[in-house]
Amino acid sequence: MQIDKIPVLLLTGYLGSGKTTLLNRILSNKKGIRFAVIVNDIGEVNIDATLIQKGGIVAEQDDNLIALQNGCICCSLKMDLLQQLRDLCVADCFDYIVIEASGICEPAPIAQTICSYSSMVPVTSAPIPQLDAVVTIVDALRLRDEFAAGDDLQKHYVKEEDISALVVEQIEFCNLILLNKVSMVSDQEHEHIRAIIRAIQPKAKILDCDYCDVPFDEILDTELFDFDEVATSATWIQKVEGDVEEEHHHHDHHHEHGECHDPHCHCHEHHHHHDHECDDPHCCCHHHHHNHGDEYGITTFVYYRRQPMSLNRFDEFVARHWDKNIIRCKGMCYFEEEYDMCYLFEQAGKQFNLKQAGSFYATMPQEELMQMMAQDPMLQRDWDEHYGDRMQKLVFIGQHLDRHAIEQALDECLV
Repeated sequence: MQIDKIPVLLLTGYLGSGKTTLLNRILSNKKGIRFAVIVNDIGEVNIDATLIQKGGIVAEQDDNLIALQNGCICCSLKMDLLQQLRDLCVADCFDYIVIEASGICEPAPIAQTICSYSSMVPVTSAPIPQLDAVVTIVDALRLRDEFAAGDDLQKHYVKEEDISALVVEQIEFCNLILLNKVSMVSDQEHEHIRAIIRAIQPKAKILDCDYCDVPFDEILDTELFDFDEVATSATWIQKVEGDVEEEHHHHDHHHEHGECHDPHCHCHEHHHHHDHECDDPHCCCHHHHHNHGDEYGITTFVYYRRQPMSLNRFDEFVARHWDKNIIRCKGMCYFEEEYDMCYLFEQAGKQFNLKQAGSFYATMPQEELMQMMAQDPMLQRDWDEHYGDRMQKLVFIGQHLDRHAIEQALDECLV
């Protein structure tokens, strides 16, 4: 039996970027498309839902507007989201579902929830939701005014959340970016902002716009979303799994045998400064080289070493000697104090996070290790006689970076 599918559009973007403006445009379409809308706001009052109602697009009691509030659909309201999707599908009276995520939501876990619908919800004859596109709306004016056109993603906070970290995560996980309010910045600023975005996210399509006025054909019924492709599209992922200039290595880092090995899980976390949960579901990667923004001094490099670091020295480096021109850093590392444990380190703005990702393959029993190496040629290629698969591999993205100084400072953390 073939089951029909209802396409889902996920809208993300920081507060004030233009998500509700785009949503009102979609709802006022003249094509006769029947949209159901799920709006998420963190507060007890769903402001975005109210704005949509006041815009005259839907009535206060209209069944095609569902407000999920006082929680976040990327974490505490996951099951609520699944239930609402199920109810809309069972009703079978809509052509399309649009989800407007809260401005401080991370898109990856929301997409994962939607994509897991078939395995989480009992199968019926009702249509099932299928994620069609993840659209991130980026406020060009905000990037110019608050982030110095992306140069200094270091300054602003909303409570315990770092705005720049959220913006970066939203840019990293999407397949379409709407660069909104472009007429409010100069041509040079516009090109600079695009270069920053491209340095972070090399694959997503970028559409320039004002008031989120883009052709519907660009964002609806695209059939372009592929979870694995989007989850591995960020520059840091491609670089951490790509060839390293100095060592000519390629690393496909999988951890198994009895522990939690997801580099984005939240067990046994060690935090620097402000802690913020990251729920990206994937660390698997495809090899890709990309170089953008040379005219603005935007560069990317990989710090790659095999020796362990001292955790205390690394803490000191992060706390006192971090280069303010670093826009994004993410990758794997390990320490003398926990020699067998792989850690995931990530930074965006002033937010730093370090957490355990699982044991290295080198800790496996010899017989199991030999079987694993026979199955995985890349593990063999990465293997070091002394260190096994232990390594430091950190991707740096920034502007006017002093690579030599950063590498020298990190080398001083080695033991």
